[in-house]
Amino acid sequence: MHFDKSHNYIGWLRSKVGHEKIMLVFAGGCIFNDKGEVLLQRRGDSNKWGFPGGAVELGETPEMAAVREAKEETGLDVEAGKIIGIYTDSDIEYPNGDKAHSICIAYELKVVGGELFCDQEETLELRYFSKEDKPILFCKQHEEMWQDIFSGNC
Repeated sequence: MHFDKSHNYIGWLRSKVGHEKIMLVFAGGCIFNDKGEVLLQRRGDSNKWGFPGGAVELGETPEMAAVREAKEETGLDVEAGKIIGIYTDSDIEYPNGDKAHSICIAYELKVVGGELFCDQEETLELRYFSKEDKPILFCKQHEEMWQDIFSGNC
């Protein structure tokens, strides 16, 4: 099977190494509504909640990846602002058995257009959550990001 390395880097890399642990760089971010609630997506791969984001593809900057992933996963057009934080997790295992050591760069994302949209594959549901309504999040990095956002550390 052939993968276009410039548009599906993880797929191409996984075709070479299978489920072995690899290092991946992700970018994503935080979108607030006017009530100070944060937008989360219920993920299709785990059915858990998380911040919009995904892998940085070859030829992209992390900012570009955060903007692209927000559009793909939420339907919203965003601009990347300041960095909220950089988060690592050396022991991620995805539901399909893929293992990774991940580094995630998280940005404040400002909505400049678009409309919320769920593709029912990667994104099952989109919802704004208040600090008090925190759901179970996808991974340690998302938990740490939530804490930083609502504790005023960023």
